[in-house]
Amino acid sequence: MQKQENSTYLKAITIRDISDVHSIKEDIKKNMILILRVTPLAQKDVEQLRKVVEELYSIAKAEDAEIARLGEERIIIAPSSIKIWKPEYDLK
Repeated sequence: MQKQENSTYLKAITIRDISDVHSIKEDIKKNMILILRVTPLAQKDVEQLRKVVEELYSIAKAEDAEIARLGEERIIIAPSSIKIWKPEYDLK
């Protein structure tokens, strides 16, 4: 019998544009842990950043994933098997 490895990957991504959401969605479906840096998009277009965050939140909930802020510059998305402690003021 061959041993099957079920690895969970962690991936860091810098979001520069709303077009990055498609590949992030695919990574969420692969049950990856994602650390998303949003600073470049925030500096370029705050309204577009707001839309990206709303879309990521919807995708995460649809895929039963956890999503939370990591300070002011980052967002983490993880499979439901990984629990993220979230303070009261976090993404809702």
